[in-house]
Amino acid sequence: MRRPAAAAYVRRMDLVEVLPQLHMFRFRIGQAYLWRDGADLTLIDAGDIESAAAIEDAILALGHDPARIRRIVVTHGHRDHYGAAQELADRHGAETLAHALDAPVIRGERPVPEPDLLDWERPLYAHGVTCPEAPPTRVDRELTGGEVLPFGDGTRVVHAPGHTPGSVALHLPRHGVLFTGDAVASVERVMLGVFNVDRAEATATFRRLTALGPRTVCCGHGDPLTEDAAAVMEAAANGR
Repeated sequence: MRRPAAAAYVRRMDLVEVLPQLHMFRFRIGQAYLWRDGADLTLIDAGDIESAAAIEDAILALGHDPARIRRIVVTHGHRDHYGAAQELADRHGAETLAHALDAPVIRGERPVPEPDLLDWERPLYAHGVTCPEAPPTRVDRELTGGEVLPFGDGTRVVHAPGHTPGSVALHLPRHGVLFTGDAVASVERVMLGVFNVDRAEATATFRRLTALGPRTVCCGHGDPLTEDAAAVMEAAANGR
């Protein structure tokens, strides 16, 4: 697969063009995405609590106005994905969206569910907890799956449980783009995301996302798939 080249380094992250209207913000741990419809902006995830200024700097570097962030869609309730959401939403008047099953975690009302770790995942998980704690973060709109959101010419919310109970993916059928959150990883190879609370459910989600036949796949960790994405996903789903 072709790996998108980093367009620039902005403060503490890489800024990567995936498509002309789509950029990836790659942090020390994890990443977020910016989708642009004209002047209106949508964030898919928001990095950790230290990421807000870097995201704003990157948006400015692209020639856009952070005040045009209309919404922040949080793919799941892990702190490396929603840590800066509250700060950005408060500063720019954006709406924050997340699945109803993960919203209580994001709001700080329930603990993060413990993953069912494989032996090889344990040292990775221990490293991952170095990500700073996230503050309780408001969720303005709770999702259940099946909603069509007003960006990307109609973005469909796909409930994608397994990594967490309320994980979501976002499918932009008119653009062939799929945001998977941590349901899929593409670090060195395409694979099921790690640290899942329910591995069987996560595997079923991976297959359902593969069946969407995306042309571009944006994962929560690792490089986007921009060539032969559907075939690469299918091969990974079938263990090839």
